[in-house]
Amino acid sequence: MATTMADVARRAGVSVKTVSNVLSGYPYIRDTTRDRVLAAVDELGYEINVTARIFRSGRSGVIGLAVPELGQPYFGELADEILAAARRHGLHVLIEPTGFTREGELAALREPRRGLMDGLIFSPAALVQDDAHLLDALDYPLVLLGEQMFSPSVDHVTMRNIDGARAATDLLLDVGRRRIAVLGMLHAETAGSARLRYAGYRQALEARGIEVDTRLLGWADDAWHRENGARAMAAVLDACPDVDGVVAFNDALAIGAMFELQVRGRSIPQDVAVVGFDDIEDARYSVPALTTVDPGRREIAEVAVEIVRRRVDEGRERGGDRDAPVMYLAGMRVVERESTPRRR
Repeated sequence: MATTMADVARRAGVSVKTVSNVLSGYPYIRDTTRDRVLAAVDELGYEINVTARIFRSGRSGVIGLAVPELGQPYFGELADEILAAARRHGLHVLIEPTGFTREGELAALREPRRGLMDGLIFSPAALVQDDAHLLDALDYPLVLLGEQMFSPSVDHVTMRNIDGARAATDLLLDVGRRRIAVLGMLHAETAGSARLRYAGYRQALEARGIEVDTRLLGWADDAWHRENGARAMAAVLDACPDVDGVVAFNDALAIGAMFELQVRGRSIPQDVAVVGFDDIEDARYSVPALTTVDPGRREIAEVAVEIVRRRVDEGRERGGDRDAPVMYLAGMRVVERESTPRRR
């Protein structure tokens, strides 16, 4: 026999109306009550009739998340944070990996399931600034993540890419490193995060009167995975054996780089100090533990979900009118661990 809303109410010790309010995303519910209801939903395997909910309330309580892939730890952990934030709002999330392809990203924007979603959180990697006009005609709340493209017509939540990469490079300069490699360079001119993180690296060097040495540029056009970090590190070491520092554009690249350095007998951080970017869980458990930039992933997730939720409410309450689009920049910090010497 199928589980009913009344069954959930009995398990959670609340009224059927309270269960309905939680599942409809009603905001004025105590967190403890919401958590109890959602736990009962999970325990009983209650399946929500999304079509009926849309018919009754004009909203589904479901939002979408489109990211390039879940295999990259940053996006996997970002998805976890968004799921947690959505749960706190009584929302469900449909995740759509787009495969770093233009076709995948266009499909996510036009996906037939879009009709079942109240809004979309979208992290583009293949669409570029010239595609921004495609967002203007969308008839649902959309929050863009990252700095691959911007549109004045939609909300945007992003991180301090330039500041983060500059802070990572400054750390290495502060501990006396001068031949600092940068890993994660992309030949694609439109590559947003790579371009911005390289700008931060370059600014830090220029502020100390150090010219960029092209031998220290590590390329990773095949995506920012560990194996590409090892490969880029190998190419840099072959070109410039006396490298003494590494700034990697994400933690996966940094972990791959540390593997290659250790295979070649280089001590970290005595011979080569390494800094990553993203502060993924693996960074705390690598050997040595990785110094990295925390770009505010949890803050990004919480703000993105909050904006989508608010836009859905605005659409219902004001007949489609809404406040001006938001541009939100999350905070960042450098998390110092064992892969870099202590600053004096």
